[in-house]
Amino acid sequence: MLAIDVSNLSKDYHDINAVCDVSLKIKEGEFFSLLGVNGAGKTTIIKLMTSLILPTSGDIKIFGMDYRSDKSKIKGLLNISPQETAIAPNLTVLENLEFMAGIYCVPNKNERINELIKLFKLENVLKRKTKNLSGGWQRKLSLAVSLINNPKILFLDEPTLGLDVISRKQLWEILNSLKGKMTIVLTTHYMEEAEYLSDFIGIMHNGKLIKMGSKDDLLKLTHTKKLEDAFVKIVGDDVCE
Repeated sequence: MLAIDVSNLSKDYHDINAVCDVSLKIKEGEFFSLLGVNGAGKTTIIKLMTSLILPTSGDIKIFGMDYRSDKSKIKGLLNISPQETAIAPNLTVLENLEFMAGIYCVPNKNERINELIKLFKLENVLKRKTKNLSGGWQRKLSLAVSLINNPKILFLDEPTLGLDVISRKQLWEILNSLKGKMTIVLTTHYMEEAEYLSDFIGIMHNGKLIKMGSKDDLLKLTHTKKLEDAFVKIVGDDVCE
């Protein structure tokens, strides 16, 4: 079953085409990464698919439901971890989890909170205010909060941006453990992140989705051995066109 079906999606800001005629299909349970340099349109796509902004043109269906007429039904199936750390700085780690569980009316909320504490290894920081945590712990908590309602589709907008190598690898392991349990859409400009986590990769450039496929598909297409080389070739070819 298709989790996400996007057709001819565009978003214009005055004379800027932030997203230009993008179409893509993501199956239920897939881990799909949007790879591109800063300003490629990745975050705008996420905002469109989560109805945070409305498209200039095009259609979006989530599990066959229309983003306009079925918006309230769709909302309960999604969650997003944005680039900005989405946590309350003056609440403790546990209070953040409890607060968001209440917002989403999570059934068996204590059980769900305990699952996330275990998954993210938050036991030793539960009573600490989040403003006093390191960037790595804040990102972990932000991701945990986005999972509080056990979404069918999880959107991750550059979740490891600015993290050190160890913190990034720790988050990768957590994300890898979620594969197949939900549909995940990730935006990133880290080649190794897309390579490690993704079932399929879409390459964006100047608001366009210019190539899409598995890592092996993209390597074969470009006659390269590394995703970074494939990316440079694909984006370079698009610039030449």
